[in-house]
Amino acid sequence: MNKISSFDETNDMTDSKITARNVQVYYGDTHAIKDVSINIKPQAVTAFIGPSGCGKSTFLRTINRMNDTIDICRVEGKILIDDEDIYDPKVDPVQLRAKVGMVFQKPNPFPKSIYDNVAYGPRIHGLARNKSELDEIIESSLQKAGLWAEVKDRLHAPGTGLSGGQQQRLCIARAIAVSPEVILMDEPCSALDPIATAKVEELIDELRENYTIVIVTHSMQQAARVSQRTAFFHLGVLVEEGLTQDIFTSPRDKRTEDYITGRFG
Repeated sequence: MNKISSFDETNDMTDSKITARNVQVYYGDTHAIKDVSINIKPQAVTAFIGPSGCGKSTFLRTINRMNDTIDICRVEGKILIDDEDIYDPKVDPVQLRAKVGMVFQKPNPFPKSIYDNVAYGPRIHGLARNKSELDEIIESSLQKAGLWAEVKDRLHAPGTGLSGGQQQRLCIARAIAVSPEVILMDEPCSALDPIATAKVEELIDELRENYTIVIVTHSMQQAARVSQRTAFFHLGVLVEEGLTQDIFTSPRDKRTEDYITGRFG
């Protein structure tokens, strides 16, 4: 935990799970994301950092087309996952969101049992042929989310009855249950206490062996602890991106340095 993996310094497309090119996002007349291009590595955690309102969550939402749900939002440019353009009209957003799971800032379990929360996605996507297969998916997802030992004897209790940290891990289990390849996390610990935050961070470190993870965080300490690569956003612009230890110890851009040293933000 807290070790920073060594990646090749070059961030070329050949080793990218997600490739964004010249992405622009508009909310009506407001230009929220300005010409962002980035390659996001597989089996790694990439942290998006920057001051409030800098566009990091808006950009995160382009990766699973969550912005489609906002009428006045317009996205331009290209986002490829495994070389497939996710904004191609042939792409079904529902299928895309099974491949690209999302965990939100505030834990949002459905008003259903713990079991039914995790079973929701597999049922919709027809991932289990019978109850025993579904049971296996539920157990496996809760194991991966580090929650099985705590809830295995009360699977039919309401998910909303769990503590905040457990609810967030339940939401992670729910995302994992449909076998995604990418997990997006929008400030997943901001509503949690320090102990619950530590558990979620530990979980993120374990999950990156099997998933590509992108996390938006307002905490630079968290970015330094959990990520291998960091991208700094400011006023809708991607200022710089690179290995986490490089961004924090020798940023190339003065705006990054000013933010990291607390001169603004």
